[in-house]
Amino acid sequence: MNGFTKKDMEEAFLAITSMISRTENAKDKFVQGTSQHTLQTNRLKALAIASSLISKELSEGDVTEYYVKDDLERALAPIASLISKSEKAQQKLVPGTWQHTMLGNNLKALYIASPLLTKALSEISASKGQVE
Repeated sequence: MNGFTKKDMEEAFLAITSMISRTENAKDKFVQGTSQHTLQTNRLKALAIASSLISKELSEGDVTEYYVKDDLERALAPIASLISKSEKAQQKLVPGTWQHTMLGNNLKALYIASPLLTKALSEISASKGQVE
């Protein structure tokens, strides 16, 4: 599992699921068509892909059957953005608070999801290279 334990992956899956729920709630507060709504929509798509990749990794499934290259590429930027924003926010919080802990869990999950996205992109590129 790419150097991560099954427990790491399971915890990452739970953290991503929680992020999806909070992002859905945030998205509902913005008017459709606004930049904030679009940002939340893009984050939701990226988090859904991340969740699926972690789930497939836990079951040792093949992700190349489920996503096209463009979807995976579009998911990279929102995940990187969430990592950056979470790191900055966590630095402003007192260690031991629930917010600091939550962001730590989110970051761990995002650090797992990011290389899984890259791996899936590589697998898709490799499989397309064999077909063409």
